[in-house]
Amino acid sequence: MSFGQQGGPPSQWDPWKPQSQQQPWDGGAGQGPDWAALAEASETRNKRRRLLLIGGGALATMAIGTAVAMAVVSANGNDESSNKPNSQLPPTADIPSGSGTGAPSFAPTSAPPPLDPKEFVASKAKDTAPLAPDILFPGTQLTMGTTVYKKGPKADTTSCATAAKGTLAKVLNDNGCTRLLRVTYTKDGVAVTVGVAVFDTEAAALKAKGQADEKSIVASLAGGGVKAFCNSAVCRSTTNSYGRYAYFTIAGFTNGKDVTTKDTAVFSTGDDLAEFTFRQIRRRGEAQASAAASE
Repeated sequence: MSFGQQGGPPSQWDPWKPQSQQQPWDGGAGQGPDWAALAEASETRNKRRRLLLIGGGALATMAIGTAVAMAVVSANGNDESSNKPNSQLPPTADIPSGSGTGAPSFAPTSAPPPLDPKEFVASKAKDTAPLAPDILFPGTQLTMGTTVYKKGPKADTTSCATAAKGTLAKVLNDNGCTRLLRVTYTKDGVAVTVGVAVFDTEAAALKAKGQADEKSIVASLAGGGVKAFCNSAVCRSTTNSYGRYAYFTIAGFTNGKDVTTKDTAVFSTGDDLAEFTFRQIRRRGEAQASAAASE
């Protein structure tokens, strides 16, 4: 009786397949398995696996390269507008100038020029602040540097010629003087009267200043403990102007002594009062300019 498999050819035993079956040895023939054939079959299968691994790696590399390429294309934009011809681009006027700064732009601005204080004391139209001897010459004394002058009598008149001597009366009348303010200061036997003549315009004040001569003298103002001075004695006088104001000083000794070029105290007293008068008129303009700028 012979023994064999039914339903097909006999199965082959594969050591790499757990379900394969080994053919029984033919004890009668005394033969073992063909080891050389088995080794050759195993080597063939290993080569096939290596080829499959290499092929799969190549396919994976190609897939990664394709994904990168698609990503680059996507990054470059897939918007259809990027491929539009020039005729479909917006007109030049609609394209940004491309300054590149990205910062907002603002219209240039500049602060208005400061107001000129002199303009507010140059004409009657702008010089509207209150005016009086005590406003222009406040307090009871005046300090210039280290020197202190005591304030004496004061006067205010619209008849300018009545407070003038020599040729000054005519100069004031001819140029339209509307007001003359006077104040006297004293120190150590020296007295000085400062007179401020008011005109409607700066031009009139300048003309009056130019027409005044050495005989154009403001009348000294005595009273309130200040003796009469400079009525007949030689005294020292000054003339100047600022804006619509012309101002004059007359300085001398209260004892009637004549002033000489050696009497420096008389000269410095007259100069101090002239300087203070100029500063006060200028401050008047500054105050009005500041008020106008804040409106």
